[in-house]
Amino acid sequence: MPRGILCFSLIVAGCGGQSSAPSPAPGGATITITAAGANPRNVTVQRGEQVTFTNSDGAVHQMYSDPHPEHTDCPEFDSVGQLTPGTTRQTSNLAISRTCNFHDHLNPNNPNLRGSVTIQ
Repeated sequence: MPRGILCFSLIVAGCGGQSSAPSPAPGGATITITAAGANPRNVTVQRGEQVTFTNSDGAVHQMYSDPHPEHTDCPEFDSVGQLTPGTTRQTSNLAISRTCNFHDHLNPNNPNLRGSVTIQ
């Protein structure tokens, strides 16, 4: 097989038509954002797991760790960021035992869009 065709074939085969969205870490937690707020607002996960945020609301949300506006308590939340309606995103692996409080950066004072993730 000519080299150019082989390279092209390997590239196409590597794509496989699969989604590039990350899959949830086994045993992690999912928090769904709706017009009523985050549900559940408080979850517990094991070290190394991730938290998945799903936006089932019609509005954009930006989920980050406290404090607002620095978001420095749990940098693993930076990978969630902006959630347009219908999207799902995950934290990075939560490797340190602690409690991470989170909020919606666009509405930081709404208690229904605040919560915590306890990492054991």
